[in-house]
Amino acid sequence: MLSCRDLKKTYATASGAVAAVRGLDLDVPPGRFTAVIGRSGSGKSSLMAMIGGLSRPDGGSIMVDGADIWGLGERDLASFRNRKIGYVFQFASLLPALRVIDNVALPALLGRALPRPEAYARAGQLLAQVGLADHSDAYPSEISAGEQRRAAIARALINRPSILLADEPTADLDEKTEREIMTLLIEVNRTTHATLVLVTHNLALAAEAQEVVHIENGRIAT
Repeated sequence: MLSCRDLKKTYATASGAVAAVRGLDLDVPPGRFTAVIGRSGSGKSSLMAMIGGLSRPDGGSIMVDGADIWGLGERDLASFRNRKIGYVFQFASLLPALRVIDNVALPALLGRALPRPEAYARAGQLLAQVGLADHSDAYPSEISAGEQRRAAIARALINRPSILLADEPTADLDEKTEREIMTLLIEVNRTTHATLVLVTHNLALAAEAQEVVHIENGRIAT
């Protein structure tokens, strides 16, 4: 499902170039739940952004579901990302002017993956699945941080992605809500068979993964 080869990412800063990812190789089989751990600044989020088609590598290749994503043109990459990759960011990033159900349906509408009635029907089903059926007409400011994160997971699933990327999805949540979100992600992985790659600082959460990858100084630690 996911194969990274000799992946590199360097950022220019006022004090000089900083290598965030340094020749990293990573393989994740289809349907696997893999946790990525490492200290702040180790390259975890840079890795996820490249896998998610959001940040272009400076070197190397990334294969997702058989496609060399950074070999695609800009339009094809945007289409592939919309259809195949679900991304749950550290913060929910819901659009405040849209209702919860509108936020969830939006990727399907933008990518024309589903006709409008079907997109909203699926959005409603997903909100019920994540326990937000009673909040579909609410605005993001009217629901809790944990509920916003649930809505973000539903949004990531709207186009039935092959791979679900979750970058510190519980970082700012209390312990009880953190557990609820992790239970939900694991259930999604189990029932949809979508490959799940989770970045976390929480070793207890990482321990629930089928595989744990430790990144240190932009490389896989051995």
